[in-house]
Amino acid sequence: MKFCSQCAAPVVAKVPLGDNRVRFVCESCQTIHYQNPKLVVGCLPVWQDRILLCKRAIEPRYGLWTLPAGFMENHETTEQAAMRETWEEAEAKVVNLQLYTVFSLPHISQVYFMFRAELPEPKFAPGSESLEVALFSEAEIPWDNIAFPVIKQTLNQYFLDKVANHFPVHVANVIKPFKEQCIHSVLSLP
Repeated sequence: MKFCSQCAAPVVAKVPLGDNRVRFVCESCQTIHYQNPKLVVGCLPVWQDRILLCKRAIEPRYGLWTLPAGFMENHETTEQAAMRETWEEAEAKVVNLQLYTVFSLPHISQVYFMFRAELPEPKFAPGSESLEVALFSEAEIPWDNIAFPVIKQTLNQYFLDKVANHFPVHVANVIKPFKEQCIHSVLSLP
């Protein structure tokens, strides 16, 4: 950041009085510009024994499969964001949303909130960010073409939980040491 979004004066990187982190501060109007993690919110839409996946029409990971998800907008709840993203990417309506997985990715300053949801009917179509949208059974999922590790982890966890017919909330941190990406589960809530 080089200029203040409030008054357009140059900003400086410093620790503001009473804080303990370096922030961009406008010394002209005294605005402190906080940069916080982005929230990615989405759904694991279920129809009978199948999951709805979207083939990405945008980067990153163009042409790979994912669950419908995206950045949360201001003035939305997490559930509203998940329903909106599902509509935008798959033109599908979902009901009975239940928080399912939460992943913190500190190396890219993102937090993922994924909700299990029901498709009330198998009605869907590619939205502007999807090349294709389809329902998959566990055996049909294109596991080698899943766009993001947290999506693959959410799908894997869902099929494990489905066997037990118990779907707790799973909370995990995704740590990226060196050049490898590792997922470390830290908590599952009943």
